[in-house]
Amino acid sequence: MTQKEYLQAHLDSTISPMDFLMEQKSKPDSSYIIDVRNAPPELKKEKIKGAVEIPLDTLSERLDELPKDKTIIVYCWDVWCNMAKKASEILLNNGFTVKELSGGISAWNSLNLPTEKL
Repeated sequence: MTQKEYLQAHLDSTISPMDFLMEQKSKPDSSYIIDVRNAPPELKKEKIKGAVEIPLDTLSERLDELPKDKTIIVYCWDVWCNMAKKASEILLNNGFTVKELSGGISAWNSLNLPTEKL
């Protein structure tokens, strides 16, 4: 894989918080966002506004809850967390279109974007 191919694959597989918000404004029904963090509410405390909670450890059993006609956006804690990547692999293997939200909820919060308490 060339560097250019790698970069294109990365861009095709991820979405920044700002790009996600712009896409939601222009095409509000095009995506479905999932919080895949495995943690109790007292540790998570909040989620991205409108996100559905499907922890990674239950994702495989809950695939029937997800729309196949939308891009599934997954997120976890931060850039060091790989739960969203693991979730992406499960979703891709089951025929979904998926993107990882770059930086997870940490990036979202650093931009003061809307969240809701758990």
